[in-house]
Amino acid sequence: MKKKFSHINKKNQPNMVNVGNKAVTKRKAIAKATLFLGKEIVANFTDNDIITKKGPVFQTAIVAGIQAVKKTSDLIPMCHPLSINGISINIDIVDQEHLEILCTVDIEGKTGVEMEALTGATVTALTIYDMCKSISQKIIIKEVKLLEKKGGKSDYKS
Repeated sequence: MKKKFSHINKKNQPNMVNVGNKAVTKRKAIAKATLFLGKEIVANFTDNDIITKKGPVFQTAIVAGIQAVKKTSDLIPMCHPLSINGISINIDIVDQEHLEILCTVDIEGKTGVEMEALTGATVTALTIYDMCKSISQKIIIKEVKLLEKKGGKSDYKS
């Protein structure tokens, strides 16, 4: 059976999915963003952060990512506004040139939080880019992907 797009109605028009009849379940999503910063930027980290004139990079990026998770429905038209139970964003220096961001979002609701986790990871990465671009424009947001989703119709793990 061919799968159909959920946000297109029978007349091929945009449609926000009606989740009114769905059961409230625990849902969780984890997204990852990988950044290439280069040795020049990573060398500036002390105690897992860089303090700049704009403020501490990781702390600022985490707050931006949390705000982005909460604003996902304002940014992506077909996303439902959600009452988020928890958001966790972790940034790790992977090696002399790369960072990894993990964004985990938990809710009890009628729809998933994959888009919220992906948005949180992406905005965290963009904030790091913004705060470090004065040192180098060679920064690359290499990948943003969903690692895991639990709850709803099906679970997913990459």
